[in-house]
Amino acid sequence: MAFKHLIFGLFAFAASLALSPAYAKTVKVVGFGDSLMAGYGLGPGEGFPEKLQAALQAKGHDVVIANAGVSGDTTSGGLSRLDWSVPDDTDLVILELGANDMLRGISPETAEKNLDAMLRQLKGRGIDVLLAGMFAAPNLGADYGDRFNAIYPTLAKKYDVTLYPFFLDGVAGDRSYALEDGMHPNAKGIDRMVERFLPTMEAELAKQRDGS
Repeated sequence: MAFKHLIFGLFAFAASLALSPAYAKTVKVVGFGDSLMAGYGLGPGEGFPEKLQAALQAKGHDVVIANAGVSGDTTSGGLSRLDWSVPDDTDLVILELGANDMLRGISPETAEKNLDAMLRQLKGRGIDVLLAGMFAAPNLGADYGDRFNAIYPTLAKKYDVTLYPFFLDGVAGDRSYALEDGMHPNAKGIDRMVERFLPTMEAELAKQRDGS
Protein backbone atom coordinates (compact mmCIF):
# COMPACT_ATOMS: atom_id res chain seq x y z
CA MET A 1 0.00 0.00 0.00
CA ALA A 2 2.84 2.37 0.85
CA PHE A 3 4.39 1.60 -2.54
CA LYS A 4 1.13 2.53 -4.30
CA HIS A 5 1.01 5.81 -2.38
CA LEU A 6 4.60 6.50 -3.43
CA ILE A 7 3.84 5.86 -7.12
CA PHE A 8 0.73 8.04 -6.93
CA GLY A 9 2.76 10.79 -5.29
CA LEU A 10 5.41 10.67 -8.00
CA PHE A 11 2.78 10.92 -10.75
CA ALA A 12 1.13 13.85 -9.00
CA PHE A 13 4.48 15.60 -8.63
CA ALA A 14 5.30 15.06 -12.32
CA ALA A 15 1.90 16.39 -13.31
CA SER A 16 2.38 19.50 -11.19
CA LEU A 17 5.73 20.16 -12.87
CA ALA A 18 4.17 19.81 -16.31
CA LEU A 19 1.48 22.34 -15.42
CA SER A 20 3.82 24.74 -13.66
CA PRO A 21 4.59 28.00 -15.55
CA ALA A 22 8.29 27.39 -14.97
CA TYR A 23 8.06 24.24 -17.09
CA ALA A 24 5.66 25.62 -19.69
CA LYS A 25 6.87 26.01 -23.25
CA THR A 26 8.16 29.47 -24.04
CA VAL A 27 6.27 30.93 -26.99
CA LYS A 28 8.74 32.26 -29.53
CA VAL A 29 7.50 35.24 -31.55
CA VAL A 30 9.11 37.25 -34.33
CA GLY A 31 8.04 40.82 -35.04
CA PHE A 32 8.64 41.01 -38.79
CA GLY A 33 8.18 44.41 -40.36
CA ASP A 34 9.56 47.80 -41.30
CA SER A 35 10.61 50.88 -39.29
CA LEU A 36 7.40 50.75 -37.25
CA MET A 37 8.53 47.38 -35.94
CA ALA A 38 12.26 48.14 -35.92
CA GLY A 39 11.87 51.12 -33.57
CA TYR A 40 13.09 53.89 -35.85
CA GLY A 41 14.36 56.91 -33.87
CA LEU A 42 13.92 55.18 -30.51
CA GLY A 43 16.39 54.10 -27.85
CA PRO A 44 17.30 50.57 -26.77
CA GLY A 45 14.31 48.66 -25.43
CA GLU A 46 11.82 51.25 -26.68
CA GLY A 47 10.72 49.43 -29.84
CA PHE A 48 7.36 47.73 -30.23
CA PRO A 49 8.58 44.10 -29.91
CA GLU A 50 10.61 44.86 -26.79
CA LYS A 51 7.81 46.75 -25.05
CA LEU A 52 5.20 44.19 -26.08
CA GLN A 53 7.36 41.41 -24.64
CA ALA A 54 7.80 43.32 -21.38
CA ALA A 55 4.06 43.98 -21.09
CA LEU A 56 3.19 40.34 -21.74
CA GLN A 57 5.81 39.02 -19.32
CA ALA A 58 4.54 41.42 -16.67
CA LYS A 59 1.15 39.73 -17.06
CA GLY A 60 2.68 36.30 -16.56
CA HIS A 61 3.08 35.14 -20.16
CA ASP A 62 6.11 33.00 -21.00
CA VAL A 63 7.00 34.64 -24.30
CA VAL A 64 10.03 36.06 -26.10
CA ILE A 65 9.70 38.41 -29.06
CA ALA A 66 12.54 38.92 -31.51
CA ASN A 67 12.73 42.21 -33.40
CA ALA A 68 13.08 41.47 -37.12
CA GLY A 69 12.08 44.93 -38.30
CA VAL A 70 14.10 46.70 -41.00
CA SER A 71 13.57 50.41 -41.58
CA GLY A 72 12.51 51.21 -45.12
CA ASP A 73 11.49 47.66 -45.91
CA THR A 74 8.77 47.07 -48.48
CA THR A 75 6.79 43.87 -48.93
CA SER A 76 9.26 42.92 -51.66
CA GLY A 77 12.19 43.36 -49.28
CA GLY A 78 10.40 41.40 -46.60
CA LEU A 79 9.70 38.52 -48.93
CA SER A 80 13.35 38.33 -49.96
CA ARG A 81 14.59 38.01 -46.35
CA LEU A 82 11.75 36.03 -44.83
CA ASP A 83 13.47 32.63 -44.72
CA TRP A 84 16.59 33.73 -42.88
CA SER A 85 14.83 36.25 -40.65
CA VAL A 86 12.35 33.78 -39.17
CA PRO A 87 13.93 30.73 -37.45
CA ASP A 88 12.26 27.34 -37.87
CA ASP A 89 11.41 27.12 -34.15
CA THR A 90 9.27 30.27 -34.32
CA ASP A 91 5.73 29.78 -33.03
CA LEU A 92 4.18 33.04 -34.21
CA VAL A 93 5.07 35.89 -36.56
CA ILE A 94 3.59 39.37 -36.23
CA LEU A 95 3.63 40.33 -39.91
CA GLU A 96 3.69 44.12 -40.32
CA LEU A 97 4.58 45.29 -43.81
CA GLY A 98 3.05 47.41 -46.54
CA ALA A 99 3.34 50.96 -45.21
CA ASN A 100 6.39 51.73 -47.37
CA ASP A 101 4.72 50.24 -50.44
CA MET A 102 1.84 52.63 -49.85
CA LEU A 103 4.08 55.66 -49.24
CA ARG A 104 5.96 54.93 -52.47
CA GLY A 105 2.76 54.50 -54.43
CA ILE A 106 3.56 50.88 -55.28
CA SER A 107 0.63 49.02 -56.78
CA PRO A 108 -1.61 47.50 -54.08
CA GLU A 109 -1.75 44.37 -56.21
CA THR A 110 2.04 44.02 -55.95
CA ALA A 111 1.96 44.48 -52.18
CA GLU A 112 -0.83 41.93 -51.89
CA LYS A 113 1.07 39.40 -54.02
CA ASN A 114 4.15 39.72 -51.80
CA LEU A 115 2.19 39.48 -48.55
CA ASP A 116 0.32 36.50 -49.94
CA ALA A 117 3.61 34.76 -50.67
CA MET A 118 4.89 35.45 -47.15
CA LEU A 119 1.74 34.10 -45.56
CA ARG A 120 1.85 31.02 -47.76
CA GLN A 121 5.48 30.34 -46.86
CA LEU A 122 4.97 30.82 -43.13
CA LYS A 123 1.86 28.66 -43.04
CA GLY A 124 3.72 26.04 -45.06
CA ARG A 125 6.42 25.98 -42.38
CA GLY A 126 3.80 25.49 -39.68
CA ILE A 127 4.28 28.98 -38.24
CA ASP A 128 1.23 30.93 -37.10
CA VAL A 129 0.77 34.54 -38.22
CA LEU A 130 -0.85 37.61 -36.70
CA LEU A 131 -1.34 40.04 -39.58
CA ALA A 132 -0.95 43.72 -38.68
CA GLY A 133 -2.82 45.87 -41.16
CA MET A 134 -2.23 49.35 -42.51
CA PHE A 135 -4.49 51.99 -44.07
CA ALA A 136 -3.59 54.09 -47.10
CA ALA A 137 -2.98 57.83 -46.68
CA PRO A 138 -5.99 59.86 -47.89
CA ASN A 139 -3.88 61.93 -50.30
CA LEU A 140 -3.36 58.86 -52.49
CA GLY A 141 -6.97 58.99 -53.62
CA ALA A 142 -10.07 56.90 -53.07
CA ASP A 143 -9.29 54.30 -55.73
CA TYR A 144 -5.82 53.55 -54.40
CA GLY A 145 -7.12 53.59 -50.83
CA ASP A 146 -9.92 51.13 -51.54
CA ARG A 147 -7.55 48.71 -53.27
CA PHE A 148 -4.84 48.99 -50.63
CA ASN A 149 -7.12 48.83 -47.60
CA ALA A 150 -8.71 45.63 -48.88
CA ILE A 151 -5.40 43.76 -48.89
CA TYR A 152 -5.26 42.82 -45.22
CA PRO A 153 -8.81 41.59 -44.55
CA THR A 154 -8.73 39.65 -47.82
CA LEU A 155 -5.50 37.84 -46.93
CA ALA A 156 -6.51 37.27 -43.30
CA LYS A 157 -9.64 35.52 -44.52
CA LYS A 158 -7.80 33.56 -47.21
CA TYR A 159 -5.21 32.16 -44.79
CA ASP A 160 -7.45 32.07 -41.71
CA VAL A 161 -5.13 34.24 -39.61
CA THR A 162 -5.93 36.87 -37.02
CA LEU A 163 -6.05 40.43 -38.35
CA TYR A 164 -5.15 43.45 -36.28
CA PRO A 165 -6.76 46.00 -38.63
CA PHE A 166 -4.48 49.02 -38.10
CA PHE A 167 -1.03 48.77 -36.54
CA LEU A 168 -0.97 52.51 -35.75
CA ASP A 169 -4.35 52.46 -34.07
CA GLY A 170 -4.57 55.16 -31.40
CA VAL A 171 -1.48 57.09 -32.53
CA ALA A 172 -1.90 57.91 -36.22
CA GLY A 173 -2.58 61.60 -36.76
CA ASP A 174 -1.77 62.58 -33.18
CA ARG A 175 1.47 64.57 -33.09
CA SER A 176 1.87 63.99 -29.34
CA TYR A 177 2.57 60.33 -30.09
CA ALA A 178 4.93 60.94 -33.01
CA LEU A 179 8.55 61.79 -33.57
CA GLU A 180 9.43 65.10 -35.21
CA ASP A 181 8.86 63.58 -38.65
CA GLY A 182 5.17 63.26 -37.78
CA MET A 183 5.10 59.67 -39.07
CA HIS A 184 6.94 57.36 -36.70
CA PRO A 185 5.70 56.78 -33.15
CA ASN A 186 7.73 58.09 -30.23
CA ALA A 187 8.21 56.10 -27.01
CA LYS A 188 4.83 57.26 -25.70
CA GLY A 189 3.25 56.27 -28.99
CA ILE A 190 4.75 52.78 -28.75
CA ASP A 191 3.30 52.44 -25.25
CA ARG A 192 -0.14 53.28 -26.62
CA MET A 193 0.25 50.87 -29.54
CA VAL A 194 1.24 48.08 -27.16
CA GLU A 195 -1.73 48.85 -24.92
CA ARG A 196 -4.12 48.59 -27.88
CA PHE A 197 -2.41 45.47 -29.25
CA LEU A 198 -2.30 43.49 -25.99
CA PRO A 199 -5.80 41.93 -26.07
CA THR A 200 -5.26 40.59 -29.59
CA MET A 201 -1.82 39.26 -28.68
CA GLU A 202 -3.06 37.59 -25.52
CA ALA A 203 -5.77 35.84 -27.54
CA GLU A 204 -3.06 34.54 -29.89
CA LEU A 205 -1.00 33.27 -26.96
CA ALA A 206 -4.07 31.46 -25.63
CA LYS A 207 -4.33 29.70 -29.00
CA GLN A 208 -0.69 28.70 -28.73
CA ARG A 209 -1.28 27.19 -25.28
CA ASP A 210 -4.37 25.36 -26.49
CA GLY A 211 -2.53 24.10 -29.54
CA SER A 212 -5.18 25.46 -31.89
